[in-house]
Amino acid sequence: MNKEATEKRIKEIENLMNQPDFWSDKDKAQQMIQEMQDLKAELEGGSKYDKGGAHMAIFAGAGGDDAEDFARMILEMYMKYFEKRNWPFTFLHENKNDHGGYRNIVLEIDAKKVYGDLKHESGVHRLVRISPFNAKGKRNTSFVMVEVIPKFDKADDFKIPEEDLEIDFTKSSGPGGQNVNKRETAVRVVHKPTGLSAFVDSERSQNQNKEKALEIIKGKVYNRLEEERKAKETGMYISKTTDAQWGNQIRSYVLHPYKLVKDHRTNTEVRDIEGVLGGELDEFIEAMKNTN
Repeated sequence: MNKEATEKRIKEIENLMNQPDFWSDKDKAQQMIQEMQDLKAELEGGSKYDKGGAHMAIFAGAGGDDAEDFARMILEMYMKYFEKRNWPFTFLHENKNDHGGYRNIVLEIDAKKVYGDLKHESGVHRLVRISPFNAKGKRNTSFVMVEVIPKFDKADDFKIPEEDLEIDFTKSSGPGGQNVNKRETAVRVVHKPTGLSAFVDSERSQNQNKEKALEIIKGKVYNRLEEERKAKETGMYISKTTDAQWGNQIRSYVLHPYKLVKDHRTNTEVRDIEGVLGGELDEFIEAMKNTN
């Protein structure tokens, strides 16, 4: 970001707003006001999408049944957090196993400031506990990946060329992989240059699922571009893929041999693990906001 050029453009728009004919072209005037707001947010270190909704994807990583059960725990934790904030949410896709765990889930959270509050929840989460799936009662470590992306709509100014997208239509799947819809209403969209993908099967029509999948892809590509931009500014290397396994975790949830939740980025520690899993996440979220 060129700070001087940004400040100069803000002053230009402010001067134009003082002109008597500024509102003669209402559409152009609104675009310029939006541009000014975006530029001011950029100067303050924010992104304009911080003020809007978000999509959240949760994937089970290394750890087998324990990881899929951990995905359920993480999902329930966030759902309780959303309820505390009065944030409405809907499922766009859920791939459940035969004993209540999840292979992956995609949610849409549609309220103000969701992305700004949740964006730092993206990353690998690690669980240490006595496995309920192990007859010998051994301690198990499992991993889940959480991805939070800004919510886009069709009218947004962030565009992806059509030739960069591959769109496939498939049948929806239920628990155990059985098809629950004979018509091919589920939609998978792949962004070919990056390999990023989105899968949606919650809506009744193929077209509705396609629109939701395209929204998610736009958010994923935007996140990737932001990560690359920040990496260039700081001179750091950013990995194109992050494995949901040992060494990459942003937060650990330890249930045995002691109880502790620790965020490895801020060193924030909370011993009330039941409270955290019950949606008490503000301490972690605020700590991350204060470091950025």
